[in-house]
Order: sequence, then structure tokens, then C-alpha cells
Amino acid sequence: MPAVKDYVTKNKPTWCPGCGNFGMWEALKRALSELEMEFHDYSIVWGIGCHGNGADFTKTAGFHALHGRTLPVATALSLTRPDLKVIVEMGDGDGYGLGMGHFVHSVRRNIDLTCIAHNNQIYGLTVGQASPTTEHLMKTVSTPDGVLEEPVNPLGLALAQGATFVARGFAGDIPHLTELYKEAIQHEGFALVDVFQPCVTFNKLNTFTWFRERVYKLDETDHDPSDHTAAFNLSMTTFHELTCAPDECRIPVGVFYRDTETPTYNERAVATDAPGYKRAEEVRDISKLLDSLG
Repeated sequence: MPAVKDYVTKNKPTWCPGCGNFGMWEALKRALSELEMEFHDYSIVWGIGCHGNGADFTKTAGFHALHGRTLPVATALSLTRPDLKVIVEMGDGDGYGLGMGHFVHSVRRNIDLTCIAHNNQIYGLTVGQASPTTEHLMKTVSTPDGVLEEPVNPLGLALAQGATFVARGFAGDIPHLTELYKEAIQHEGFALVDVFQPCVTFNKLNTFTWFRERVYKLDETDHDPSDHTAAFNLSMTTFHELTCAPDECRIPVGVFYRDTETPTYNERAVATDAPGYKRAEEVRDISKLLDSLG
């Protein structure tokens, strides 16, 4: 079995000391190791943001995409390389802001990939502007009087669009997050793992302590992950007020919903026994095409 260290490059992480990205990175390495995934078994696509620095530290054949464009790249990779487990690493500003349209369509298509969202509720790389998931009334450098709108609910949106695996994790609980990653990676279809990843530099509200006082695990309750309505209702219980006490703001983490029956887009799209990358290896005569171009 590959060791955790086998998934690391020689480059040292450049995240701020204490950043939630460290916990998420560690959980992913552990998940890949425990699933015994070799270098040729998986690929990772990163977006633009603090999370994207992981492209330098993680040993994989991957792709560092443009801002908000992780999912289109990952979709092409998933469809043309069905032999790979495709993993997306995107930020809340990256994936739920500029990339929101791609997110919705990837969900409804049920593309076979694992989407990990680094949700720190702030734009960390560009020094602290409000992101789509920043809390209502929170003051940031771009909203000095507080955010006026309600935050995006990515889990509720994914469930409404027919996502087949929806989970939420917390970067401060690496063992639990590791298990969520393992289940998401093994799921056939679009798997979303939205992770609360505290930004220790620019988000002084949603800290590790703040979350630890409020999170609870769904696997320790009677929640049924096969109940779509219950999962959607649960997604609507996410906190919305800055001043609520820990006993008033309870934040569920774990698997909200799991559907193993709906076919993936990849299965529906197959028109030949040979995947695209295999067909591309076939020798073809393109002389007529070249002649037609003059």
C-alpha cells in the first residue's frame, strides 16, 4: 500500500501556518493511501485560489485550471479517461462564484468525478473579499458595512439539481474527513464534498474553535442518507446569523445524500467500446483533410 509520503512532491507548502488547507491535504493523502491508489489510478484538477497551491505539493498527473474552470477540465478528463478516478479541488470563490454555472451543469449531468470544495467563506488569495458563501452581515474589505445578501447554499443547490452524493466535512477533523473522501472517490457519479476550511488570516469569525463548538456528525444521528427530502431539509439548517450561540447554531457534517441507482453521464454517453483516448491512438489517414485546407 502506498504511504502518505508517496503523494508528496519536494515542494514545501506555502499556505499560512494553521490554514485549514493543511487538514484537507492530509485527509486526501490518507484517503488515497488507504484506497491503495497508485500514481496512474487518479488525477487531480485544481482551480485558482489558495487551495490551488496544492498542485505544487501533491504528486499526481493533474491540471491547474483557470479561475472557475475546474469542472469543465475535469469533465473532459473523466469522459476521455474512464480508467482514472478524477478529483476536483476548487474554492468557494472559484467554484461557487465564477464557476457556479459549471457546478450546476456538472451536478445535473452526474459526471463521474469527486468534487472537493475548500469552503473558507472568504477570498483568501486576494486578501479577504467577501465570497459567495460569506455569512450575511459579515464585514470584509469589500463589504465594510457587512454582506447584504444571504450566502449560497451549495449542498441545497446540488441536491435540488439531482446530485447523487452530497457530503460536508470539517478540516479540523482529519479522520472523519478522510472517510468522507474515501466514500466520495469510490462513488460512481458526481460526488460533492463541501469542506469548511477555516482561513486563519482573513476570516476571524468562522474559526476552528467556532466550528468545533457547533458541528455534529450525521453518522451519530438517525439521518437516512437515502432520503432525498430529509437531506434537502437538512441542507437548509446551515447557520445564517453571526451572533447565534453554539447551542443555537448546529452544523451537520457527514453524508447528506447517497444515490447509487442513477446512471452517470459517462455511462449514458458511451457510443463505442473504446474510450476516446484509445480511439485517438488509432492510426488515421488525414491526407484528404489536409488537401481540403489548401
